[in-house]
Amino acid sequence: MKKRILSLGLLLVSLIANAQTKIFIPRYVKMPKDSLVKSQIITDLNSFLIETKKENTLNKYVLPSQKVETYILADEFKGVEKMRSNKHFFKPYLNNIVKIDSNKYLVQISHIGIKDSIPYLRTMYNLIAHHRNNSFLFSSPLIENTKRWKTKIIKNFTFKYKDTLNIEKALKYVSLANEFDEKLKSHNKKTILYCAKNRTELLGLIGVEYKLDYNGRSTGTFSALNGNEQLIVLGNNNEKFDNFDPHDLWHDRLSLVKSRRKVNKHVDEACAYLYGGSWGLSWDEVFNLFMQRVISDKKNIDWMYYKENRSNFADTQAEHLMVDYVVTALIVKKIEKEKGFEGVWKLLNSGKYEKGNEKYFKVLDEMIGINKKNYNKEVWKLIKKENK
Repeated sequence: MKKRILSLGLLLVSLIANAQTKIFIPRYVKMPKDSLVKSQIITDLNSFLIETKKENTLNKYVLPSQKVETYILADEFKGVEKMRSNKHFFKPYLNNIVKIDSNKYLVQISHIGIKDSIPYLRTMYNLIAHHRNNSFLFSSPLIENTKRWKTKIIKNFTFKYKDTLNIEKALKYVSLANEFDEKLKSHNKKTILYCAKNRTELLGLIGVEYKLDYNGRSTGTFSALNGNEQLIVLGNNNEKFDNFDPHDLWHDRLSLVKSRRKVNKHVDEACAYLYGGSWGLSWDEVFNLFMQRVISDKKNIDWMYYKENRSNFADTQAEHLMVDYVVTALIVKKIEKEKGFEGVWKLLNSGKYEKGNEKYFKVLDEMIGINKKNYNKEVWKLIKKENK
C-alpha cells in the first residue's frame, strides 16, 4: 500500500512538472499544414523541454549525430523557468515554426513571465527540429549556422573559423593540451573549437537569441562534453584564435577525465596557477606578486587562516588571485617532484573542498608529512625555496 501511494505521489509530481513545462502556442503562430506533423512536433517539443531538466546524456530527444552541439544549448535551458521562490514563473511560448526542407524545421521559442499584467522576457531560443521515423529530434543550429566556416584539423583538435586562423597559436594550444593530457593519462579525446568574435555571436551560433542572464556581458567561453568529445565555443574576441589561456586549458583537459565538481577545487586551481598562471600572468609573475603583496615584511602569517578563508591579493575581484591557491600550488610542486603526478592526482581526489579540510590534510600527511600542526612551518619552507 505504501509503495502504491509513493508511486502515485511520484506520478503526480511528474505530471505537475510536465504540465508546467508544456509550451503555450499563441493564435498568431502559423503551424505546419499537415495535422500529423503539427501534432507530433508539438508533442516532441514538449518532451524535449522536459528532458532538458535532466542530465544531457539522458535526453532522448536530441539528434544523435549532433549530441555535443545540442548539449551546449540544452545547458542554457536548465533553470530558466525559475525566479526566486517561484519554480515556474517563466513559461515556454512557441514563437515561430519555419519549414527549412522536407524533413527539417526551425523552431523558435521564448520564456516569458507575467506579474501585475507586465510581461518579463527571459529567453529566446532557436532549435532545429529533424523529422525522423514519424517523430522529431532536436538540435542546436550551431552546425547550420557555421556550414560556410573553414576547418583546420591538428591531431585530435578541430578548429572552426570564418576566414583566418592563427596557426602558430593553434599549434601551441595543441602542444600544451597534449602536455596536460600526458600528465592526466588522458588519451583519444576529441576537441572541437569554434572561434567567435564575442559573446553575442557565440550565443547566436548555438541558438540563444536572447537570455536575460547575460545582459551587458560582452565576452565569454562556453563548453560541453559528450564522453570523449569536448566542444568549446570561444566568444572572447578570438575569431582568429590569436590568444588562449593556459589556466583555462588545464581546467578543460581535467574536465575530460573527471568532473571538476568531484575534485578538490583548491588543488585544481593550484594546478592551473602552477601550469598556466592566471589572468594573463605566468606562474612566476603570480608568485612575485604574492611575495610583494602578501609576504612583504610579515613574518607571523597564519597560513591556516588563508586555508579556511578566501583572500584576494589582485587589483580587482574580477581578476582575482587567491592566497591559498598560491600556497597549494607550492605544495603541488613539491608533491610532483617527490611523488610524480600520481601524487598530485591523489591530492586532487582528496574530496571536495570542505571546512576544516580534514580529508585534504589526511592525504597530504600520508604523502609528504604536512599536517595541521606543522603546516605553517612547512609552508614557510616552500615559500623560501621558491623565492631563491
